[in-house]
Amino acid sequence: MSRAVLVLEDGRVFTGTTFGAVGQTLGEAVFSTGMSGYQETLTDPSYHGQIVVATAPQIGNTGWNAEDGESRADKIWVAGYAVRDPSPRASNWRATGTLDDELVRQGIVGIAGIDTRAVVRHLRSAGSMKAGVFSGAALAGTDELLTRVRGQASMLGADLAGEVSTSAAYIVEPEGAHRFTVAALDLGIKTNTPRNFASRGVRSHVLPSSATFEQIADLKPDGVFLSNGPGDPATADHVVAVTREVLGAGIPLFGICFGNQLLGRALGRSTYKMVFGHRGINIPVLDHATGRVAITAQNHGFALEGEAGEEFDTPFGRAMVSHTCANDGVVEGIRLVDGRAFSVQYHPEAAAGPHDAEYLFDQFVDVMER
Repeated sequence: MSRAVLVLEDGRVFTGTTFGAVGQTLGEAVFSTGMSGYQETLTDPSYHGQIVVATAPQIGNTGWNAEDGESRADKIWVAGYAVRDPSPRASNWRATGTLDDELVRQGIVGIAGIDTRAVVRHLRSAGSMKAGVFSGAALAGTDELLTRVRGQASMLGADLAGEVSTSAAYIVEPEGAHRFTVAALDLGIKTNTPRNFASRGVRSHVLPSSATFEQIADLKPDGVFLSNGPGDPATADHVVAVTREVLGAGIPLFGICFGNQLLGRALGRSTYKMVFGHRGINIPVLDHATGRVAITAQNHGFALEGEAGEEFDTPFGRAMVSHTCANDGVVEGIRLVDGRAFSVQYHPEAAAGPHDAEYLFDQFVDVMER
């Protein structure tokens, strides 16, 4: 192992050793509080353009396998990975290799041996920011590396959904008898989402983010799904316009994460960039209809404007803020009062996370049934 450095936009430098590929990567430095599920994190398209700092000190113990990826072909979407103590070997019967080998194979530049607690404390105080990981021939003086870091585009205003979306439509067939058909807009969809629909007898037509309302309507879907995805929701004007057409046609709609922000925009709400976001598998969310708190998996750096339980008028009927984060009051869900359209900011499909919110797929099936 040779020297590697993590350079933050504000001039902080953390020195460690190479992990994964050697070279240079640029992105937004963020942190994830999940104690498990690093493969699901690395392959989540919502992390596109971000250098993820793992708060769990030991990463890689269970290696890499061919089953747990959350993107097609197990593509790693993170821009870079920063860890404290990577495991040099894989210890799991399902492992097909080590994490380090997979990072090298996919060309993901990482860094190990740094005090990730110090990095996370700094990001919690100063906020997520531009960063870079450098090793090998990419190393240079601090001033030069800082210039490279600061010269990259900001996540604020980044239009990234089209970069992670499928280029062609495809179908995921239901398990058992076919009950309903859903048109799913792929804004960075995770593989476990169509799998959750399939287990409930739902056929998923997964469509590119550029799909039009006419293409959706041609499928005669029982419902429309807006997936998770990366980037600034304020840039997704096309999908917001399509969402408004779906709402105007009275088609049931369900959104997750990025999809929650886009449904909110379609209903007239604005979005903003959070200081350091929510990323992990231990975030409590309050459902204002039931008073129940769910422990959820999340990955977002943007959020909807709004207050807990707030109701407001829209062109599609009365709407309300249905869920908020118990930690900080951030909007975690929005819905039309009549129930035909709803969304949540968290991930009910999260394979490495808790299952408290999985019932939302059943709720969407119930809406389509009605």
